[in-house]
Amino acid sequence: MSKPGITTAAEIQARIESGEDLQIIDVRENEEVATHGIIPGAKHIRAADIEHRHTELDPQAETVVVCRSGRRSKAVCNFLQKQGYGNLKNMVDGMLAWRGEVEDYYP
Repeated sequence: MSKPGITTAAEIQARIESGEDLQIIDVRENEEVATHGIIPGAKHIRAADIEHRHTELDPQAETVVVCRSGRRSKAVCNFLQKQGYGNLKNMVDGMLAWRGEVEDYYP
């Protein structure tokens, strides 16, 4: 199984705008998402909850994991890889670099 890859906010924004279908997982805390919004279409699962909720995800889909700065998302990518998820990317610059649309989200 390959190591999780890396991507950037700009790359993901361009892919979304071109209509690509990505499974985006936002692993930030509830307060962060409520304050700053979420990428449209992303699924919110806190990093602390991923161990118990990862079965809600499609292990075959291309999955991009997002947090504030790329640190928590990297840890979640590594966890998901161990669970058999194969097509993973960590958005290394996180939501700090996101310039695209966000939706209001209140967990």
